[in-house]
Amino acid sequence: MGSVGKHMEKTRVLVVGATGYIGKRIVMACLAEGHETYVLQRPEIGLDIEKVQILLSFKKLGARLVEASFSDHESLVSAVKLVDVVVSAMSGVHFRSHNILLQLKLVEAIKEAGHVKRFLPSEFGMDPSRMGHALPPGRETFDQKMEVRHAIEAAGIPHTYVLGACFAAYFAGNLSQMETLLPPKKKVNIYGDGNVKVVFADEDDIAKYTAKTLNDPRTLNKTVCIRCPENVLTQIELVQIWEKLTGNELEKTNIAAKDFLANIEQMEIPHQAGIGHFFHIFYEGCLTDYEVGEDEEASSLYPDVKYKRMDDYLRMFL
Repeated sequence: MGSVGKHMEKTRVLVVGATGYIGKRIVMACLAEGHETYVLQRPEIGLDIEKVQILLSFKKLGARLVEASFSDHESLVSAVKLVDVVVSAMSGVHFRSHNILLQLKLVEAIKEAGHVKRFLPSEFGMDPSRMGHALPPGRETFDQKMEVRHAIEAAGIPHTYVLGACFAAYFAGNLSQMETLLPPKKKVNIYGDGNVKVVFADEDDIAKYTAKTLNDPRTLNKTVCIRCPENVLTQIELVQIWEKLTGNELEKTNIAAKDFLANIEQMEIPHQAGIGHFFHIFYEGCLTDYEVGEDEEASSLYPDVKYKRMDDYLRMFL
C-alpha cells in the first residue's frame, strides 16, 4: 500500500474513560484529528446523567458508542476487536475515583484480541518510572501505573506513554495553591524559594498531543514527554505572570519543605496524596530533573500544535 492509501485509511481508536476529565478531551481531539473514534460505554453508568449526556454529545459529533463492562471480559474483547488503538484515561487521583488497576482487565482483553497496534494507558502526569522514592499514600498512583506498564510490556503489547506535565486547571489557574482552583486575591503560598522548574500544560493540548502520537511510528514503544519549552516555569514565574496581568502584587509566604510536610499523618488520605505529589513537583522538581530529547518531546514532535502559553491561559481568570 502506498503512502496515499495509508493516509486515506483512518486509524480506529477506542477511548476508555471517555466521560472523564482528560478522557472527554481525548475523544474531541481524536475526532478533530480525523480518527474513527469509538467510545466505551459502560452499563455501570446507571443514572449518572452528566456522563450519559457527554456520551450522547460524542455520538452527535460522529463517535461510535460501544457497550462493554470491566466485569465482562468477552464484552471488552469484542470492543477492542473493533479498533487499531486503545487509549485509556481512567482516573488516578485520590480525591476522585482511583481506577488505575482496572486497566489490567483492558490489558487482558487487548492480549486476547491480539491485533491492537498500540495501547496508551492512563499516564499524563509524573513519570511513574522515576517515582520509586515517592511518599505514601500518593506513591500508590505511581506503583499502580508501573504495574500496568509491566503487564503491557510482559504481554508484548505495542504502547506509548504520554506524560510529563501538570494539568493547568489544577496547578496554573490557582497559582499552584492547594484546595482552590482559582487565583488567590491577596496572599500566595510559595513552595520553598519558588525557583524549582515545573511543567504546565493546558489539558486540551495534552489531548491533542495524545491524538497525534497514537499512530505515529516515531513514538512506538516510547515515552512522549509533554514539556513545552515556554511552559517550563518556576512557581515564582507563574505568580509574576499573574501579577503582571492584574497589575496587583500578591503577598508571598515561603513555606519550607519540613513545614509543608509537617502534619501529613493527621490528614485525610486524599489530602496526604496531594501533599506528596505537590512536594515532589515543587520541592524536588520531579518533572524537570531529567533530560528529554527532541525526538521524545511533544512540542518538538508536533510543532503544528500551537500550544497554549500560561500567560494566555491565566487571561481567562481576569
